[in-house]
Amino acid sequence: MRPPLLAELVADRLRERILSGELREGDVLPPQEQLMTELGVSFGVLREALRLLERDGLVEVRRGNVGGAVVRSPTVDRTAQAIGMLLQSRQTTAADVSTTLTRLEPICAGMCAARADRAETVVPALRALLDRQIAEIDDLDAYVPNARLFHEALVRLCGSDTMIVVVGALETLWSAHESSVWHSVTASARPTPTDPESHTDPMSRTVRRAAIRAHEKLLTAITAGDEPRAHALAAAHLSAARHNTLTWARTTTIRAAAIPHP
Repeated sequence: MRPPLLAELVADRLRERILSGELREGDVLPPQEQLMTELGVSFGVLREALRLLERDGLVEVRRGNVGGAVVRSPTVDRTAQAIGMLLQSRQTTAADVSTTLTRLEPICAGMCAARADRAETVVPALRALLDRQIAEIDDLDAYVPNARLFHEALVRLCGSDTMIVVVGALETLWSAHESSVWHSVTASARPTPTDPESHTDPMSRTVRRAAIRAHEKLLTAITAGDEPRAHALAAAHLSAARHNTLTWARTTTIRAAAIPHP
């Protein structure tokens, strides 16, 4: 077989060991000489196989005296990085991602309500996040991250690996975008003076209290196992909440660099 094909086969074998969990995050692959003997290949073939794995994000090859190939297991955050680069290359707007999430996240909320074990797995986690939101309602720096944690938990706890990965990656993208938007929006940039009871200022205390009430109602529906109501409440809340962010950045395109490096 020609070397490129052999390198692909070697990469496949190592990839399977990583994806099966035999090799875990942070593990260092055996020395190259040991791998060459074990796999029966030349240095050039092994180097090409490691390059293929590095391209896939499954290993990080470190050069020098402390060199070696370190395993990097797939994560939702790393998937979000890849999707973010693809969407950025297509000039995808934040509004497009928001519209998609407004359709998908309510499905996750309904799935949370439909879980037979929701009282043990879903409700306590959401309750803790909501209590944190309430306790830190007057901390503007904590408000957006706390709200995002609640929404991300709806996806993470829905019980479907496929939804967790696909919708979770989009949630990570949106969270990074939303955080960057609110970080750049200062009080002086808003069209109206900051008023704790304003209904138009998207960061006013009135709006923050309304968001928390929406989360309370959603948690109540999930606790009761009311899947249709959980879906409807999530859809209504997301439509309002995303509108606040998009008011400031509707045409902004997704930027992969905004996502914290996993």
